[in-house]
Amino acid sequence: MKATELRQKDVAGIETEIKALQKAHFGLRMQKATQQLGNTNTLRITRRDIARAKTILAEKQAAK
Repeated sequence: MKATELRQKDVAGIETEIKALQKAHFGLRMQKATQQLGNTNTLRITRRDIARAKTILAEKQAAK
């Protein structure tokens, strides 16, 4: 998800997005552990999406 899309969401929406991304990341890690994950780059992308969402969440909370 792009940063501009995240900035349009409210705090609750960003928190929901973070939880969904963390769940997806966990599933990808389990697939990698069982040798079922074909494209390991998705782990990196998901991890960076989580970091991006957390950064924007911190910015929004600091602005209040």
